Amino acid sequence: MASEWLPDEFGALMSVPSRNGIHKGIPFQGHGVPIVKMGEVYHVDVIKDQTRDLLDLTPEELDRLEVRSGDLLFCRTSLVAEGVGHCAMVGNLSKRSTFASNLIRVRLNTKKADPRFWFYYFRSPIGNEQLLSLARGTSVTTITGPDISALNVLVPEINEQRTIAHILGTLDDKSELNRRMNETLEAMARALFKSWFVDFDPVRAKAESRAPGMPKPLADLFPESFEDSILGVIPKGWRVRRFADTVDIIGGGTPKTSVSEYWDGDIPWFSVVDAPSNYEVWVIDTAKKITREGVANSSTRVLPVGTTIISARGTVGRIALVAIPMAMNQSCYGLRGKVGARGFFTYYATQELVVRLQQHAHGSVFDTITQDTLAGIYLAMPPAELVEAFEARVGPFLERIFASLFESRSLAALRDTLLPKLISGEIRIQNIDHSDLRVA
Repeated sequence: MASEWLPDEFGALMSVPSRNGIHKGIPFQGHGVPIVKMGEVYHVDVIKDQTRDLLDLTPEELDRLEVRSGDLLFCRTSLVAEGVGHCAMVGNLSKRSTFASNLIRVRLNTKKADPRFWFYYFRSPIGNEQLLSLARGTSVTTITGPDISALNVLVPEINEQRTIAHILGTLDDKSELNRRMNETLEAMARALFKSWFVDFDPVRAKAESRAPGMPKPLADLFPESFEDSILGVIPKGWRVRRFADTVDIIGGGTPKTSVSEYWDGDIPWFSVVDAPSNYEVWVIDTAKKITREGVANSSTRVLPVGTTIISARGTVGRIALVAIPMAMNQSCYGLRGKVGARGFFTYYATQELVVRLQQHAHGSVFDTITQDTLAGIYLAMPPAELVEAFEARVGPFLERIFASLFESRSLAALRDTLLPKLISGEIRIQNIDHSDLRVA
């Protein structure tokens, strides 16, 4: 630990005392100012603009209970001890906002304390352990603002706080940039699939004697007219096929959990908890892994790169594209397209299938997908050369997403390695005007 860091109570770094948020009854809900709730603090690191519930406050209440950029919000209660004290930082908000009664607001004196440093501090093993030590209660664990204020902490000089926060923040900022880029790239790929294979825009353009807005060799792959089918009008020459007939369907399985030799191996084993966000597309890792013996002694199989996985039971309709060879459990299907060597067409066709199944449910419970379900959905199947052309067009988008996911994972691993060392002073900043580091 850095001997020159000065001990102090955390409360001495605050510009105003910590404060609990507000609760008001139903007559005050649904109008007024946005309110940040505990669920958001659990799920994001930085509170930013999004659609939120509204709460009617008086001007005096808002002045007292506003959240501002740089404020730290701590979860005051939790049903599990590990959740209490979870911390998020408020970013720039376009509207004045407040916060819920099960949160604690901490506003720091920025002449003494860098908010981002202390956000990372309470996300580090040291800070998290301190917060958990405050937890009290049985069925519901709680902490209080005075408890947080009374924590004894070692305080680096403000410029060192800022430099440490900058180092850690730069890694997170690059990951956030990757996330936003991935959202854009995935939306472009999805929009192209919808334009070509759902809305048939190039065919409509040619049928109406308009330029389809693409190179002639590509435009020539699309017909110039439509024909009737059981799906309605579809591009002339395209075939109506059952979805199940366009893919090879692969089942999953679970090795016996009682046999330790089947688990903790080097083969990723997918379950729905590993499903990526839609914009991420690829699954690059899994929470659990199995051994080759586990594969050999169960019904699971190793899926090649480019396989689409769809969750069929439990949380239904989550999809992922396999980035590295992996197995999966029996609540999922693996789908290998019979056309489209890279699997991109099948991935987006599966995404469209899920949308149609959800629409068909009409509000009823959408709780399972079976092979009969996959056989009961029809699609207008384009020629193989058009599928290949689509995969060639979206390939660079999805490849960039693939690369950025691995980059972000490496950045997160580096941050998680540096975080406890920088926050504890084990690694010191030699010169705050440079990026050199030395071990204390």
